[in-house]
Amino acid sequence: MKKYFTINIILLVLLSQLFVYSLAHAAETVIKLSFASFVPPGHKVNKIHEDWCKEIEKRTNGRVKVTNYPAESLLQAAWTYDGVLKGIADIGLINAGSTRGQFPLIEVLDLPLGSPSGSLTTKLMNAFVEKFKPKELTEVQFLYASSPCPCLIHTAKKPVNKLEDLKGLKIRCAGTFGKIITALGGTPVSMPPPEQYDALQKGVIDGCWTTKESLINYRIAEVTKYTTDNYGASTGAMNFYCMNKKKWDPLPDDLQKIIVQVNQEFIEIQSKFWNGIDKEGEEFALKKGHTFIPVSKEETAKWAEKMNSVYDEYINNMKAKALPGAEALQYCKDYIQKHL
Repeated sequence: MKKYFTINIILLVLLSQLFVYSLAHAAETVIKLSFASFVPPGHKVNKIHEDWCKEIEKRTNGRVKVTNYPAESLLQAAWTYDGVLKGIADIGLINAGSTRGQFPLIEVLDLPLGSPSGSLTTKLMNAFVEKFKPKELTEVQFLYASSPCPCLIHTAKKPVNKLEDLKGLKIRCAGTFGKIITALGGTPVSMPPPEQYDALQKGVIDGCWTTKESLINYRIAEVTKYTTDNYGASTGAMNFYCMNKKKWDPLPDDLQKIIVQVNQEFIEIQSKFWNGIDKEGEEFALKKGHTFIPVSKEETAKWAEKMNSVYDEYINNMKAKALPGAEALQYCKDYIQKHL
């Protein structure tokens, strides 16, 4: 009897040790990743980021856990790409316009291509990367791209019904967008988005170049009266998600496939989201007594023609770098026309 009792004790000890080892081993195999974002916690895009993290964990049965660090709490926007390269963050949201010159070929996606929606621009960006496979993105694992809806002219006091109305107006914008405002006859003023509300209220600037979404999220509708619905020079903004290659490459094939699939689904989710949130901005503005100015096809064509100088500069810059700028630009224009 004692013999069997002793054997049972030994078996229980072995089983308990095996159980502890299994738990420890399982804990070791959980892949923990950090995600650096510049999006504020209160913004609805941050909710999408949280959903993405949860979906990755769910689909991988807890084998991959991603922690979201919003509002530049892990890396500043301008340094996120380099931070991902160095492994400070495993995943990052990159605004290509914040690192001007670092991504030369894909700068075409920040040009005034005339896309009327964030959905179309987002799909264009992902199709572009798939087709051209830009060398500037090969140091990281590209996940997917997303663009807010087009930037338009919003003014505080003077309505912009036609191109001539822009002459001399001080318009807040950033990066390449300054070239667009200059080409249209306005005076570009650079300042961070959070500062434009006070600047409009105090008359420091006459208007801003931003999305309809900003009418509600930055409350621009409270300090402007007009939005010119002209897409002849409208722009998106190339934002993309990427991952450190040293973290991506060792992932088992099944986990990589899951992440790729989730990314494809979130391209569609964010495409619809941007259109919806722009509509919210428009509805908010209308309640504030805001006026949306329709523009004729002829007037739209005038604005579009003024963009030729911006296109030429991009093509010449790409030619100097031995990059297919003309082909890239034409591809984008054709894609938009095909999918309107």
